[in-house]
Amino acid sequence: MADTNFPQESATPAGGEPTPEKKGSWSLLYIILIVALLATWGYLIYDKSQHKQREIQLTQQITSTDSARNELQKEYEAANAMIDQLTSQNTHMDSLLKANNKEISAMRARIQSILNDRNATRAQLEEARQLIQQLNATIENYKAQIEKLEGEKIVLTQQRDSLKRNLDTATQVNQQLTQQVQLGSVLHASGIQIIPLHLKKSGKEVETSRAKRVDMMRVSFDLDENRITPSGPKNIYVCITDPDGKPLAVEALGSGRFTLADGTEKLYTAMKTVNYETGKKTHVDIDWKQNSAFKPGTYHVEIYESGYLIGQGDVDMKKGGFL
Repeated sequence: MADTNFPQESATPAGGEPTPEKKGSWSLLYIILIVALLATWGYLIYDKSQHKQREIQLTQQITSTDSARNELQKEYEAANAMIDQLTSQNTHMDSLLKANNKEISAMRARIQSILNDRNATRAQLEEARQLIQQLNATIENYKAQIEKLEGEKIVLTQQRDSLKRNLDTATQVNQQLTQQVQLGSVLHASGIQIIPLHLKKSGKEVETSRAKRVDMMRVSFDLDENRITPSGPKNIYVCITDPDGKPLAVEALGSGRFTLADGTEKLYTAMKTVNYETGKKTHVDIDWKQNSAFKPGTYHVEIYESGYLIGQGDVDMKKGGFL
């Protein structure tokens, strides 16, 4: 029996509304799109959050790096300041630095290079830190050496001062002994006679006490025996003071100045060089004949040798008379 074809039912009912199956498909699609959109937004929000976090971390790292660099810069400047201070205060430090100048210069140059690099890595900053620590250790070592040298210097200074005191004492004793020997070697004049003389035309010398008749004054004395005084020429100075207290000194007649033992100078009337022999008495006559008349009154005479007064005496000259 032949098949009979019947009309099939349409998927879309009358009135144009979709079937329930089709509605379900669209709903699923919408859900998928919404989920995808939410996922996209979530990813964007998460990615932005991560980016922000990375920015914060990077900022913190930069801040941390700058802080570390600044800290290292301060430590490095402190080390340099210590080197400058020690060098200015102590010559030993300067010599130590010169002895190790190449090593220290290279160390300082490397530290400064790292600190000047704004893009220096943590590893480089750590290298700078270790170099600064090494530099500080070197400074401490130098300070210890300087303290040792200073201690040795103090000991040497004390020894030097002790030797100087001993030397000063020995010098003082030697000077005292030299002075004693010098004083002991000074000659002494004894038997002093001051004789006013009148010279006759015949050349004969006549002793007189009348001032207007005096032509010459003779100072006569003996240099006593002295076993310390070495033999040789001795300069003997005679200083005569007139009755008015004025020294008799005429340069044209051989007068002049000599130096006393205390360093001062004194006018002398006449001077004579005497050949003295150790341990023997020597007689000396020194004459003074001036180019003016002698005044009446008392004349004072002093005799000097080696700057010391070795004898003195007075003589009176009267007015008028024939003798």
